[in-house]
Amino acid sequence: MSIKNNGRLNRREMLKALSMAGAGSAVLSPFLSGCRDALQTPESIEKHGFDSKRSKLDGKPKFLVVISAAGGASIVDSFLAVRQTEAGASAANINCFPDAQVQSVAGSSFRAVRHSAGSLGQIPIPVNTDQLAFVNKHKNEMLVATSVGTSVNHVIAQKRSLNGNSAWRGRTLQEVVALQFGQGFPIPNVNMGTGGYTERGTDDTLPAQCFGEIVANPSLWPLGLDGTKGVLGAPGKNVMDLARATRSRIDGESVFGETFRDAAALRRWNEQRGAGQAALEAKDLITNLNVLPDMPPSIPLNQYGLGTSPDGARVRGVYPGFFTDPIQGAASLAFLLFKYRVSVSVTLGPDFNVVVGGANGIANPPLAFDFSHNDHRSAQAFMWQRILGTIDTLIDLLKSEPFEPNSTETMWDRTMIYVATDFGRTRTRTPNATVFGTGHELNNGFLMISPMVRGNTILGGVDPTTALTYGFDARTGAAVPGKVSSNEPDIYSGVLTAMDCDLTGSGLPDASAFKKV
Repeated sequence: MSIKNNGRLNRREMLKALSMAGAGSAVLSPFLSGCRDALQTPESIEKHGFDSKRSKLDGKPKFLVVISAAGGASIVDSFLAVRQTEAGASAANINCFPDAQVQSVAGSSFRAVRHSAGSLGQIPIPVNTDQLAFVNKHKNEMLVATSVGTSVNHVIAQKRSLNGNSAWRGRTLQEVVALQFGQGFPIPNVNMGTGGYTERGTDDTLPAQCFGEIVANPSLWPLGLDGTKGVLGAPGKNVMDLARATRSRIDGESVFGETFRDAAALRRWNEQRGAGQAALEAKDLITNLNVLPDMPPSIPLNQYGLGTSPDGARVRGVYPGFFTDPIQGAASLAFLLFKYRVSVSVTLGPDFNVVVGGANGIANPPLAFDFSHNDHRSAQAFMWQRILGTIDTLIDLLKSEPFEPNSTETMWDRTMIYVATDFGRTRTRTPNATVFGTGHELNNGFLMISPMVRGNTILGGVDPTTALTYGFDARTGAAVPGKVSSNEPDIYSGVLTAMDCDLTGSGLPDASAFKKV
């Protein structure tokens, strides 16, 4: 790294240093894809469903948080756990718990698992978890829907948890929400997930702004959302605007510009660095989304004319590990993206890499939930605690933020959290084993938390003699014991139905049972 002759680092070098300090890579570019609504013609808006006369929208956005619970978050190791006495003669051979570890929840059919172990597989750290406080706090806004998937391949199953196995022209949930609620938002769909959770849908008729903007490092990404701020000695805005306008004109008149004038890729590029970049800079996102504090000499924000978000201290207090723990960093950014009306859909969750930190020295084990191959019980307990802790603090932040100034409605009142997991885990174990590994299993269930869902509700159920879940009628909510057919479209439709999305022409099943009455 070089030092300029004035003894100062330039902006590029400062960002490089920050990236190295965070032990990660930053995708820092001012030319990010986003919602370019100013570029949408009335015809395209009508075509893609933004016309309020055709939709159920009330003119206000709603927000979706997808938690990508990578590796297989098992619903019978959480809210549908089975006690040994309930399993009867099968107890020794299936994944059921000593009765004392499965806690009842007052006024609810949900269960809450308490687990303690001296190690996490071969990792010598204690595991002590208890889900009861979370369930007691959020039960009235929780819905668990049992499921049967169609793949136990991580990437394929992850994708299908988001598109319902191509239930609606291959659109992901995030893309539908971006389409219906993202008008006027510069980047309506931000994705900080992993693997199949980051892949876009297959409906190429959607406007480009609906597809997810991939963010690799949530703590550093905001520093790339302005083309000139942070550049010492940069010309003023008027000069930069003139230079950009001149560049655009010259590019358009060039041989390249004339030859590829109608190319979709070039049009998108010009939109992004024109109206798109202007929309990002107008919101001062390089400041408002930046959780990093000014800490010279390692993070000399003020030296470069940069600042911390007005909500920076507040968010850092909730997520102190925002810079080193990817989930905390992503949750911090998710809150700010919603608050500053940048996005309507945000995806975040653990990946398969080890994260050092946390109370015991490890914040994320290798393979996340898939560490269940090594030690099912402790891996599930550890990862569920990690996921639920992130959700709990994010809900608290959203509840503390008014949806509009002087409004009694909060951001949380218009938010859905959907815990999307790859698949379940196999239910068998070595007789009476307390430490055992599990494989991938199609049978499972999904968690949704929102004021918009039918709260304190379990759709479907679990057979205690096998620990396998059974299905339900998506319209009425009636349990259907013995039903184990795939219901991916029901889950997909349920999320969108609860959010009151316009599903006209979608062909999706009626999922009225998911929506709050």
